[in-house]
Amino acid sequence: MCNDYERVIRWAEYRALMEALELGVPADETERDLPASASTRITDMAPVMRTRGNVVALSPMRWSWPAPGSGKPVFNFRSDNRRFRKEERVLIPASAFFEYVGARSPKTKYRFTLKDTPILAIAGIWKPAAQDRPEAFTMLTTEPGADIAPYHDRQVVVVPPGRWADWLYGDRPEAELCQPLPAGSLRVEAVRRGS
Repeated sequence: MCNDYERVIRWAEYRALMEALELGVPADETERDLPASASTRITDMAPVMRTRGNVVALSPMRWSWPAPGSGKPVFNFRSDNRRFRKEERVLIPASAFFEYVGARSPKTKYRFTLKDTPILAIAGIWKPAAQDRPEAFTMLTTEPGADIAPYHDRQVVVVPPGRWADWLYGDRPEAELCQPLPAGSLRVEAVRRGS
């Protein structure tokens, strides 16, 4: 399952897309709120998009929270047949996400990007800060679509830009939004061959 993603997004492109989608950007937000990262890993701090009044703001959060009992990081969360309050919904801005395939290390690393736009967003939920961690988010997963199925038996929920408001403001049922994209929506490339 996705445990690594890329966030190399030009600030001007992000702002232009947000304006085109009529989602608004807070006046105090700058490119420092969307730092580039070639590899964002579990427990890293990363920006997520969440509603703040009538705009969508970037907020830094930790990727994953400890599971009750085991303490293992909850970095992916099944969306199947679940409901999420709009107050707990976030989008994770990315330029790509990675899947690793193979029985042993080093595994083959595949990079997935959304065709027709340099920016994608992954549906997620967040939790408030707790005694042992800051605010934290996790990515939602679903059954794999045709573009992911050859590489993994689950996939992160990629929300196309035109549906970002639907996810963040709870305008559509979860079952409608937490679906794999149609075949051919994602571009895939092997960025490292495994053994």
